[in-house]
Amino acid sequence: MIRLNEQAETVGLEKIAEMLCVAARTAPKGKGQDLLVTAIVTDDDKAALQTRMRLIGERDGVSFFNRDAENLEHAPIVVLIGTRKQPLGIPACGFCGFANCAAMQKAGGTCSFNSGDLGIAVGSAVALAADCRVDNRVMYSAGKAALELGLLGGDVKIAYGIPLAAQGKNPFFDRK
Repeated sequence: MIRLNEQAETVGLEKIAEMLCVAARTAPKGKGQDLLVTAIVTDDDKAALQTRMRLIGERDGVSFFNRDAENLEHAPIVVLIGTRKQPLGIPACGFCGFANCAAMQKAGGTCSFNSGDLGIAVGSAVALAADCRVDNRVMYSAGKAALELGLLGGDVKIAYGIPLAAQGKNPFFDRK
């Protein structure tokens, strides 16, 4: 069997996507509490993600959602990384802007450690993608669309998407 070009590269991207999920999982987390959810999206689910991104772009008047949906045409795989919202109960923290976790929860706020842990996990994942020389970009737009579609489960409230591609020129670099 011979796999040329795109066939071989897609297999490689699938393996790297799995590795990105591992990198996110093993990234450090506040109090050692793992609230992350990861997923690999391809084919029909990726098309549904793009459709929802376009819908959000039109509905909310944010044109970059449409641009990002078009960018996903160049990515056979999208890695999603999200987090559940759960206060960690760190005494005397206040990083969220509230006096304590109870006040933050009552106001509907988000524990800053949830967001911080997600950021560290995403950074770990895209650093690995870069080390593997895979074209990638962190997309809030893909994460928001994934949340609206419930792709990560209903308890995940913050997410990012990371499209992966292997092309002669990074399709996520020169964007308008």
